[in-house]
Amino acid sequence: MPLKDQLNDDLRTAMRGGDDMRKTTLRGLLAAIRSAEDSAVKAKVDAAGAIAEDAERVTADATDDDVLQVIRRQVKQRQDSIEQFQKANRGDLVQKESAELAILQGYLPKQMDREQIESVVRAVIAETGASGPQDKGKVMPVLMKRLQGQADGREVNAVVTSLLQG
Repeated sequence: MPLKDQLNDDLRTAMRGGDDMRKTTLRGLLAAIRSAEDSAVKAKVDAAGAIAEDAERVTADATDDDVLQVIRRQVKQRQDSIEQFQKANRGDLVQKESAELAILQGYLPKQMDREQIESVVRAVIAETGASGPQDKGKVMPVLMKRLQGQADGREVNAVVTSLLQG
């Protein structure tokens, strides 16, 4: 079952079950997915030079990769919000954003742990011949391409920094 269909089914289940947090989170996520689809349609119409009347016939259904990309953006937004709310001592909002974050993370593939990331980083450092912090620019692009969707960029950055300094 496509991920978007799973999200719609989960939304219906949350509505029937009265799970307001899941319902609100999934509605926001599905709205973000529709927005991404609309942007894709607009890009197709602009690229094709189609007339506005033809725009109705151009559609863009989000693939699972597109949906995962939207979910990752939503997760990053929640993480940034949590960080800001913690600085502002807004525990109520931290709790709300954390609950939404947990729901969204449930739809992402399992992330690599630090040891797994370290082994990949060590391999890339060896491949690129990086020897110090000045070589971080060589290592990071290769790593981010290789670990896309499998590891958090902040975690990868922290591991690269510690290994290149040590």
